[in-house]
Amino acid sequence: MSHTASAKKECNRILICRTDRIGDVLLSTPVIRAVREAFPSAYIAMVVSPAAKEVVEANPWLDKVFVYDKLAKHKSWLGTLRFALRLKKERFDLCLILHPTNRMHWVSFLAGIPRRVGYDRKSGFLLTERMPHHKHFGAKHESEYTLDMVRYAGIETHGRSALYMPLRPEAEAWVRELFISEGLKETDRILAIHPAASCPSKIWPAERFAEAADRLAEKYGFKLAIIAGPKDMARAGEVVGLLKHPVLNLAGRTSVAQLAAFLKRCSLFVSNDSGPVHIASAVGTPVISIFGRNQKGLSPRRWGPLGEHDKVLHKQVGCIECRAHNCIKGFVCLKAITAEDVLNAAADIMRTVSS
Repeated sequence: MSHTASAKKECNRILICRTDRIGDVLLSTPVIRAVREAFPSAYIAMVVSPAAKEVVEANPWLDKVFVYDKLAKHKSWLGTLRFALRLKKERFDLCLILHPTNRMHWVSFLAGIPRRVGYDRKSGFLLTERMPHHKHFGAKHESEYTLDMVRYAGIETHGRSALYMPLRPEAEAWVRELFISEGLKETDRILAIHPAASCPSKIWPAERFAEAADRLAEKYGFKLAIIAGPKDMARAGEVVGLLKHPVLNLAGRTSVAQLAAFLKRCSLFVSNDSGPVHIASAVGTPVISIFGRNQKGLSPRRWGPLGEHDKVLHKQVGCIECRAHNCIKGFVCLKAITAEDVLNAAADIMRTVSS
């Protein structure tokens, strides 16, 4: 019997684990689809972090979503043990761990899941099947790396890597109310910008964001909006203070589901390399994603947006070795990207979308 045939015969209850950031989980949604297509009648659940819950909780290919909160409820090993025992009651046949963590390896082991497939890192000895970890080479996109794990487990994937995040009706209703309260029309063309990111090596200068947004508003008649998480409100405020045009400041005001519904209404999204890039791409809004660092495992080849009309701005500046957030050159790669570069990318997108 082939590995694939064996997988199909034995797997009736499947657990998918990915407990890192929002964008990482969204880039793993092709896995959910592939597993569902391979096992249409199986019970399929997923473990995610609290921040990423809204990315997948409305996904029709999942039967259940478990939230693992390593910073609060499950911070202690006792909390982690209780979480594992909760999963044990689900009697899973197979666990796919898409991002290696010591905790998830232990959880899958303590939950007594017979097949535990993951990477040969971070307490990988607890797994029953260990795949070599080569992501740091950045040879392919993260979505393809996640599908490699599915194939390693003997499950056919049919080569589809499109992201999927269904819009929630209540989030769409929230956006409609927002439009009414802010005096926006259905016909308004909105440019949304996201000037924040999780690391200094991913943050384009605030004055460049403001310049690009103002010039795009003048050229295309865009209404401007700025988005950011609660921790990045000061960063958003800095850009707002530099803008010459009125802007709808949504920093800290949206849930993940509401953000997806709002970005769906936008004509263009300009952002640093971050989770909202992949949300916008998943809902079909054209993206201009600004990249700095040149490490292979952190590059656009691995982390860039996947939409048909999306553009990446990324410049080589001659560094022999990229030290990412430990850069000693003042992130010259980011500063090499100009507002004019953004306008040129936007022109390409607008021409393509309207043709």
